[in-house]
This record gives sequence, structure tokens and C-alpha cells, in this order.
Amino acid sequence: MANPAAGPGIPGRTSVPRAHRFRGSLGRFATGVAIVTFDGATKRHGITVNSFTSVSMDPPLVLASIARTAKAHDELAGRPFTVNILGAEQRQLAMHFAGRPGPEPKWVEGATAPRLSGVLAYFECRPWAAYDGGDHTLYLGEVVDFNHRSGDALAFANSAFTTIPESQLGIEDLL
Repeated sequence: MANPAAGPGIPGRTSVPRAHRFRGSLGRFATGVAIVTFDGATKRHGITVNSFTSVSMDPPLVLASIARTAKAHDELAGRPFTVNILGAEQRQLAMHFAGRPGPEPKWVEGATAPRLSGVLAYFECRPWAAYDGGDHTLYLGEVVDFNHRSGDALAFANSAFTTIPESQLGIEDLL
């Protein structure tokens, strides 16, 4: 009897567990790379994420999906936070907050929450809501301050970092 969790077999290939195929399928969707920063009860935290999205323009809301296994997951609940969008040159910063520490980052004292210096964009947020998302928590924040700079964006696809160039042509150049 076939393993029902393995999914349909492909002729000439061994069955791959469903969870592995699901993760691989999700990995085909390129995402930006961001770091959620906040002041915890005893220290400052940062969590590298690639699951971030806008939710609403009025009021301005954004969402960051945080794995329940992240060390700082529980401390984020109910705290102001900043979503820092990384530039293509900031891979080391992404790795620092993903558990491979490098040089200590430069911090900026935001009016609402701490943020990282030199990022491509940032969104300082007041907590709005938190929702159960299975093995993640979906944290919504009301954006109270934001800004951006020019530059290429850091992205993640197919289990690797890549770059999204700023100079991509828009539809206005095709008309």
C-alpha cells in the first residue's frame, strides 16, 4: 500500500513526503526578505521573515507571519514592532537574525519601535491583532511611521537569496 502522505507518485521517481513537496512548492514563490524588530521584556529582538504583506490602506495595516518556533515569538505578542525590508546588499543582516550571528547591526530608535539602519523600507507598527496561523502566528500592525530609499531588494526563492532590481520597467514604458 502506498504512503498516503507521500502524494501521487511520479514514474521513475521515489515518492517525496508531502510536507517536503509542499515546502518546495511554496519556495517557488519569490518573496522579499524582512526583519521584524521590537523591544522585548529584557532585550531587543529581530526575526528574519519572508512572509510579510500589506493588508489595508485605511487604516494602514501590515501582517508578518512569525513561526511559533522562533525564539522571540512569544515576546512579540502585544508589543510595537517594525518591519524592516532589506536591500539586496543586506544578506548578512538577514542571516544575523536568522540564527547565524554576524557583526552587531546598527539600530535606529524609532518613535514606536526600534528599527535597523540603512534598510530599503520600514514600517513602524502598533499592535492591531494576532491570529492563530497553525505553526505560525499572524501579527497585524497598524503602521504609524514608514519610509523607503532607492535600491535593489533582497528576495528569497527556491531556497536561495536573489535580487530584485529596482530598475525594472513598468507598464508605462510599454505603451
